[in-house]
Amino acid sequence: MAEDSNTPGMAWFIAGAAVGAAVALLYAPAPGHETRRKIAKKTDQGRAALQDSGKEMIDRGREMFERGRKMADEAADMFERGRKMVEETASNLQEKVQG
Repeated sequence: MAEDSNTPGMAWFIAGAAVGAAVALLYAPAPGHETRRKIAKKTDQGRAALQDSGKEMIDRGREMFERGRKMADEAADMFERGRKMVEETASNLQEKVQG
C-alpha cells in the first residue's frame, strides 16, 4: 500500500527533473540548434515518462477497483448468510415456544 501513495509524488518528481534538465540546457554553452534539439529530446523523454506513470496509475486504479468490488461482493454474501442464519434461528425458537 505504501507504494500506491508514492505514485503521484514520483510523477511530480519526474516532471520536475525534466523541467530542471531543460533549464540547465538553456544555460549550457552550446549553439542554438543543438540546445533546441536537446530540449526537444528531453521533452519527448519527459512526456514518455509521464505517460508511463499515468498508465501505471490507471492500471493500479483498476486493480484497486476490482479488489474493492470483490470485497463488496464477499461482504454482501456474508451479510446474506448471516441474515439467513438469524431467520432460521428465529424460526426454530418460535417453533420451540409454540410447540
